[in-house]
Amino acid sequence: MAATVASLVSYDSGSDSENESESNSGVEKVDPADPDATAHLKPLKSAPTMSVALLDLAPEVAVKEAVETGTHLDPSLKEVTFNPTYETLFAPELGPMNPFKSQQMSAPRNMLSGYAEPAHLNDFMFESQRRTFSTFGYALDPSVDTHQVTPTTNSYIGAVDEAEKNKGLTVFESGTKKTEKRKKIKGGDAGEIEEFLGPWAKFIDEKDGAKPSEEEQKELDEITAKRQKKGRSEEEAPAEEKTVLHVKDMYDYQGRSYLHVPQDVGINLRSSEAPDKCYLPKKQIHVWSGHTKGVSAIRLFPSSGHLLLSSSMDCKIKLWEVYGERRCVRTFIGHSKAVRDICYNNSGTKFLSAAYDRHLKLWDTETGQCISRFTNRKVPYCVKFNPDEDKQDLFVAGMSDKKIVQWDIRTNEVVQEYDRHLGAVNTITFVDENRRFVSTSDDKSLRVWEWDIPVDFKYIAEPSMHSMPAVTLSPNGKWLACQSMDNQILIFGAQNRFRLNKKKVFKGHMVAGYACQVDFSPDMSYVVSGDADGKLNIWDWKTTKLYHRIKAHDKVCISALWHPHETSKVITCGWDGLIKLWD
Repeated sequence: MAATVASLVSYDSGSDSENESESNSGVEKVDPADPDATAHLKPLKSAPTMSVALLDLAPEVAVKEAVETGTHLDPSLKEVTFNPTYETLFAPELGPMNPFKSQQMSAPRNMLSGYAEPAHLNDFMFESQRRTFSTFGYALDPSVDTHQVTPTTNSYIGAVDEAEKNKGLTVFESGTKKTEKRKKIKGGDAGEIEEFLGPWAKFIDEKDGAKPSEEEQKELDEITAKRQKKGRSEEEAPAEEKTVLHVKDMYDYQGRSYLHVPQDVGINLRSSEAPDKCYLPKKQIHVWSGHTKGVSAIRLFPSSGHLLLSSSMDCKIKLWEVYGERRCVRTFIGHSKAVRDICYNNSGTKFLSAAYDRHLKLWDTETGQCISRFTNRKVPYCVKFNPDEDKQDLFVAGMSDKKIVQWDIRTNEVVQEYDRHLGAVNTITFVDENRRFVSTSDDKSLRVWEWDIPVDFKYIAEPSMHSMPAVTLSPNGKWLACQSMDNQILIFGAQNRFRLNKKKVFKGHMVAGYACQVDFSPDMSYVVSGDADGKLNIWDWKTTKLYHRIKAHDKVCISALWHPHETSKVITCGWDGLIKLWD
C-alpha cells in the first residue's frame, strides 16, 4: 500500500510538461502537501492483522551424512569397481517395498519360465543329440558330465533300451541301411576309394568293352609323346642362334665395319638437321628381295639411316645397305616362329627382336652374335629400348597377357610390370623427353605412363574409339599419329593433356585388320602410310588431303618409312616379302 502511495505521489510530482498537459486536458491538480487530498490513500489503523500457519508436506529424507551404510549399491549390478564394506554389501534396499510382489516374482529370471544358467555347448554336439533323440528316442543326459565319466545307461534319457541296443551311437555315427546300400552300389567303403573305377567299371572287362585295340593304343602313345615333346621344345629350349655374313669382307682397308657411316653418298648423314623442304616420291628405284615370306617390320639405323633392318615371317632378320650397292649385309637366324618386332638401341650396335616363339633376343649388330635371351612364356607384341642414354640397359615389351614388362639386360631379370591394360599390348612409344611412354592395346584404349611407375596417370577411352595397333611420334615430338582400325589416322597431342586433335584426321585408305605403320616426312609436311591393298598413301599435314597414292606391293603394305636425311626417299615393305625404295 505504501508503495502504491509513493508511486502516486511520484506520478503527481511529475515534470512540468506532464502538469501542463493535465491542466490542458481539464483534470484537477492534486497538491501532495494537502493532508485531505491524500487521506483516502492511507491504510486504516483499525484493520485487523491475519497470520497464516506453514505446513511442511515433504516426507523426511535421510541426509547423506546420517546414512550409516555409506554408498548405496544397486542390487542388479553384476560388477563393482571398488572394495565395498560389509555394511554396504548387506545394507537393506532403499525405496518403498512392493506389497504385491510374491516370492516367485522376486526370484531372478532371464527367461519366461525362470532362470537359466549360461553354459557352453558345442552347436554340433547339441544338433547331434537333438537329431538322435528325434530319430532313436534317446539322448545324453545334459546334467551328467560325460567328459569325466564314461557314458552308462544312467547317462541317457528317453529310450534307454534303444540306447543300449545301439551302444549310444548318434545318428552321425550309426550306419543306416540307406548309407550301406549307397556304399555297396558305389564300390565299397571309404578305404577302397582308390580301387573305385567309376560307374562304367563293369563294362571294362567285357570283350566288346572300352579298351582300345593294339593299333589304336600305339597311335595314342605316339600322339601323347609328340605333344609332350612339343611342349618341352617350346617352353624349355629356344631355337639355336646363328648368323650368315653375305659380304666378302666384314672390314674395309681401314678396319671399319659396315656400321661406319659412309661419307660419299652426297648428303651429310651425321647431321642432326632435317631437310628444309620435302617432295612427293614418284617412282620405285630399288627392290630388296631375300625374305621368303612377308616382311613384318623395318627399322633404319639410328641417326644416320645408312642401314636397314628388317624382320620377317620366315623367322629371319636381315640387315641391308641403303646406299651404294644396297646389298644384304647379314642375316640373323635364331627364332623358331615369325618375328613380330625389332628395335635398335641408341648407338645401333645392338638390337632386340620379339617373335611368336615367346622369346625376346638381344643381338650384336656387327658380329651377329646373340647376347641374351628373355622370356616370360608369353608372346611379345612390341619391344622398345628406353631412349635415355643412362637407361640403355633397360627395355620394355608389350605382351599378349595384357602386361608391359620391363627387363634389365645386365641381370636378365624383370624389374617392373605395368599391368593395367585389359587386352594384349600392341605399341609402346616414348614421349616428353623419354620421361613417359604411351601404350595402346586391343582393349581400344590409350594409356600414358610415367617411367618406372606401374600406374597409368592418363587413360583415354571413348565409346567411338577403335583399336590402334600402330603409333608413331612426329619428328618435332609434339604429335602422335595413331593408325585406327576404322580406316583413319588419328592425331593426339604428345605433350601435357594428350588431347585428340579433331581437325587432323587422315582418311581415304583401307587398313581395317592390319597394323600398318605410319610415318612423317622430316619437315612435317607429309604423312605416309601403307594399306591393305598394298598401296602407299601420302597426305598433306596441314590440309589432311590425300595427295598421292602409289601401288607399292601385291599384298598388304605393312610399313612405310621416310628417310630422315632425304627429301623424298620412302622405304616400304609388304607381305609379298619385298622391301622397296621410292624417290
